[in-house]
Amino acid sequence: MRPFKSLISDEEAFNIIMENIRAINEIEELSIDLADRRILAEDVKAPYDVPSFNRSAMDGYAVRSGDTPEADTPFRVVGEIFAGMSKEIKVNENECVKIATGASLPDSCDAVIMVEDTEAVEGEKDKVRISKPVQPFENVSRVGEDIKKGETVLERGTLLDPSKIGALAALGMQRINVLRKPRIAIISTGNELLPLGKDLEGSRIYNINTYTLSALVERNFCEPVAYDIVEDREEELKKALDSAMDNDMIVFSGGSSVGERDLLVDILGKAVLFHGIKIKPGKPTMFALYKDKPVLCLPGFPTSCLMNGYLFLVPAIRKMAGAPERERRIVRARMAQSIKLSRGRKKNVTVRLEGEHAYSVYKESSTITSLAGATGFITVDANRGLVEKGEEVEVELFSW
Repeated sequence: MRPFKSLISDEEAFNIIMENIRAINEIEELSIDLADRRILAEDVKAPYDVPSFNRSAMDGYAVRSGDTPEADTPFRVVGEIFAGMSKEIKVNENECVKIATGASLPDSCDAVIMVEDTEAVEGEKDKVRISKPVQPFENVSRVGEDIKKGETVLERGTLLDPSKIGALAALGMQRINVLRKPRIAIISTGNELLPLGKDLEGSRIYNINTYTLSALVERNFCEPVAYDIVEDREEELKKALDSAMDNDMIVFSGGSSVGERDLLVDILGKAVLFHGIKIKPGKPTMFALYKDKPVLCLPGFPTSCLMNGYLFLVPAIRKMAGAPERERRIVRARMAQSIKLSRGRKKNVTVRLEGEHAYSVYKESSTITSLAGATGFITVDANRGLVEKGEEVEVELFSW
């Protein structure tokens, strides 16, 4: 056993990690049907107006607004236009054109009367009675009202979503340049770990962290590259590290503490920028810059691993991906029970919200249900040993 040489605060750890992360600015071209949740790599300017014609906003009758009455007046229907038709109809005084939503207005018309404001004239099939006046361009989407030619519709760095992909489609863009997803190597270590599908034996356990971290990476705009489980042997760990160097970042789980088999601190040597954080769970966390490649070593216990993945890995890979920062959502609640805690380290205690009350669900670092059953977490100062029942707390909600 080798004690931690020194522990640093979580704020210091966060800053060291973020200072050593660089954005990946490589570009790739994608079809827009594959572009959801990708980061735009260029400004998108409109090559033309949208709509490119004066368009009816509803079903009704296209009219000259100056002809519309204060009282019921019959108008002669001189034609009909549906969406997609290229049809020009000359409209004179007290005439109108039946028009469908999305259809192009005749040049001689400047407004649309809703069908609800008209009624058929009994005995005259080609006439309707219009019951109210309209203003110029009422119920009309004018040329360029949605998007003007030359306008910057989306900026570089925009996170694409269904609505923004819709804007690209409106501009006729089939393909778009996006930032390449950073590749994040995920390596779980430990002689006790078994791959899923193997029969449990003795004191062996299934590999959890590869799957939780891969899901975390995938949800945060990066590509997880999962490696096979690595045993706690120096040559195997060094081989795994070297084989993962073609990725943009390497994440280990396990092997970062101070036990006899925690060998990563020796392998990374002088590349280590910090080893150990004054928080619980997650003290045995380490960060290195190995041959200019960021290497984050997370604890092996599932709760510690995923919690510190959320706090430190997520901000790092989002910066690397050029994605927006994770939005912190905090709500206030009252503790439904007292919680006794050890002093000396800042604590992140997972809780479940039920109405206005928060219930602690934290068990220990080795239990994945400490997170699986949680809505969020509260942060407790290092010098506090008790959170009292009824105390008002701030709960940071998980946004995986």
